[in-house]
Order: sequence, then C-alpha cells, then structure tokens
Amino acid sequence: MEIEVEWCYHSYVILRVEGVTIAIDPHDGGSIGLPTCRVNADYILVTHDHFDHNAVEVASGQSTKKVFKWYLGSFEVGPFKARGVKLYHDKAKGKLRGWVAAYVLDLGDIKVAHMGDLGHLIYKGEEPELEGIDVMFIPVGGVYTISGPEAWAVIEELGPRIAVPIHYWLPGSILPLDPLERFLEVARSGRTPVKGRTIKLSREALPPKTTIMYFDVKEAYSERE
Repeated sequence: MEIEVEWCYHSYVILRVEGVTIAIDPHDGGSIGLPTCRVNADYILVTHDHFDHNAVEVASGQSTKKVFKWYLGSFEVGPFKARGVKLYHDKAKGKLRGWVAAYVLDLGDIKVAHMGDLGHLIYKGEEPELEGIDVMFIPVGGVYTISGPEAWAVIEELGPRIAVPIHYWLPGSILPLDPLERFLEVARSGRTPVKGRTIKLSREALPPKTTIMYFDVKEAYSERE
C-alpha cells in the first residue's frame, strides 16, 4: 500500500491512500500570505478552530463525506481507523491558547500522526496513542507552538520512523514563526530533503531509524498556483 503526502504549506497536509483523500488543517492561503491549495477531499480533519487551520471551504466539495473538527476519540475515515488525542496549545494546559486534537490515523500498514499546534513537551509513556508512529507531522516554528529544539525533544521521546516538520515561517508568510533552519540546526538525525510538495510512502520504504523529511521550500514555491 502506498500513501501520497501532499504538503500545502503551513500545517495543511493532504493524504491520499486507496482512493481516499484526507485533508488536515486546511488554510485559505491569502489570510496568512501563502498559496491557496484547493482539493475535493473525502474527509477533512481540523485540529483546532484557529483561522490558519480551519478553512474547511478550500478542501471541501462534492466528494466530502464528513468534517471532523476538534474531534476526540475514535472515528473512521473510509475504511481506515482514526482517533483524536487531546493535547494543549501551550505549556499551561490550555489556559493560554486552549487545546488541540492531534489525529492518529491507521492507514493500512502505516500509522500517521498530525500533532496540530502542539504547545508542550511530551515524554515517553505520557501519551501511549502517540507512540509507535511511523510518520509524524510536527510543528517546529515556536511562538504559538513548541520550538525547534522542543520539537526535536518530542521526536526523540516518541521515536517516529519519519518526522515531517510543519508550521514554520515561509517566504511571504505574515505569521511571526521561526524558519525551518532553526529546527534543522538541532535535529540530530538523518535527514532527507524533498523536492516539491509530495512524498510517496510505503511500509517497506520506511527508514529503520528516525529520519527528518522536510520540503525544499524553493522547490515547493516553484509550484505556486
């Protein structure tokens, strides 16, 4: 089984597997100074109700069957099982920015987690549902989420096979986030730059040890719509 991952800038990720299209944390592009990425997704998952994560309208269409917004607990996206895990948007258990629903999806033989706007450290054993992850999308830009060094600490604790940094500053963005480089400076792991905005993943191609896969921003921006 193969999973196609399309990165639509910021925290917006589209997963395509076995004919099912899943959009996570869509933004409208213009409101944050980034390109717009429209798709007709079967399922839309929103980790929390902030404007740069909840633009359901850009990811919905005739094929859309259900929108899961701030959803906790088990649910299904087509033939696949998923669940929302409660995390916090800050280090004060949500007192500053509230909480987010991280989503864990069992996509055949690959387990994927989107961490939303995680704002605190997670230690091994604290969140069992976030362990044993094959592919993790994790914020690294600081300010509103964990910083680059904190993101690396979470990755070391949880040990995903692939960690994909999201939610960092990009050229044109109006959000005052740290750039990707600050995360890469501290990430002590193998790394693979990805040209463009898509990755194709399969179980047999997963690396044996944690690897950072990050999108080449210059290449990705050459595909602006």
